[in-house]
Order: sequence, then C-alpha cells, then structure tokens
Amino acid sequence: MAAGLAGCRPTASRETAAPAANGAVDVRLVDHESLMATVAEARGRVVVLDCWSTSCPPCVKEFPGLVKLAAAHPRSVTCLSLSLDYDGVGRPEDALPAVRRFLGDVGAGAVRNMLASEEADAMYRKLDLDSVPAVYIWKADGTLATRFDDDMAARSLGRPFTYADVEAVVGELLRP
Repeated sequence: MAAGLAGCRPTASRETAAPAANGAVDVRLVDHESLMATVAEARGRVVVLDCWSTSCPPCVKEFPGLVKLAAAHPRSVTCLSLSLDYDGVGRPEDALPAVRRFLGDVGAGAVRNMLASEEADAMYRKLDLDSVPAVYIWKADGTLATRFDDDMAARSLGRPFTYADVEAVVGELLRP
C-alpha cells in the first residue's frame, strides 16, 4: 500500500459480549487483561493485533490490510482488532455503533474485533503506546515478534509502516 500508517491519537473490566444487530460484525468489549488473555489463547498460531480508532485516518485507510491478511491465512494466523474509540466519556457501548459500522463496511467478519472497555488513555499506557496505528505480531510460541508503530517505523524503516511490512513479517513467521 502506498500510504503509510502515520500516528494519531484520538481524543481521549473483563471481556463482555456486545450483541451485534442482525447482520452486524461482532465486537467484544475488553479490558487490557482480557485482551492479553485473548492473545494467549491463540498460542500455536501467529497472532496479529491491529490497534486503531475510527478517528484516525491512517488507521482507517490501512485497516483493510488486516482483513486481507485474515482471508489469506485463515488456518495459521489469528487476526485481532482493538478499537481505542472509547475516550472515557459515557459508556464504552456508546462507541459501538461507529465501530461496528466501520468494521461492517470493510468486511471484518473474519477478524476477532474488540473495543477497549477502558478509556483510550489507560489502554495506551498499558500497551506502552503513544498513538495509533500500531500492529503487534506474536510468534506461534507466544513471544512478541515485533510491534509496528511510529517510533519503530521511523527508526527501522525510515518511513511510516504499511500492511506490506506486516505481511512480510507474517510471511517470515509462517515459513517452515
């Protein structure tokens, strides 16, 4: 993809089901602990976690790359998306309509979609992130292979990262 993922930070409990309307994409509400438990449950497969927000244009532009990755490797890669749209105002469920609409528009049904139930600033601290977009990739043994974010991309790539970069790492991890 030509455009990179330049960072943006949207304005600022356990996993619970957020029932989807008929035909809508399923989205789970998760706190940091249940997010990490979800990653651990996928051990034995490569795991890709895309942290994003509907208010982040680079996130929205590149997110279809995660959908494409999920479609290309349904048996060997677990693709997760974590929306950081909840800014602490109101309830996390208030952010669900916009998140579901976006996920439905990009066809993210094959991705395990989550919305942070903790306010975005708290999740940023727990994930040690300055901004989204960010993509974490874990090896099948459960160890973190890499994390793509603005700082890493500037240091290692000299440019914003794209899903082509993510796909290259996943491809390496899937080689026998």
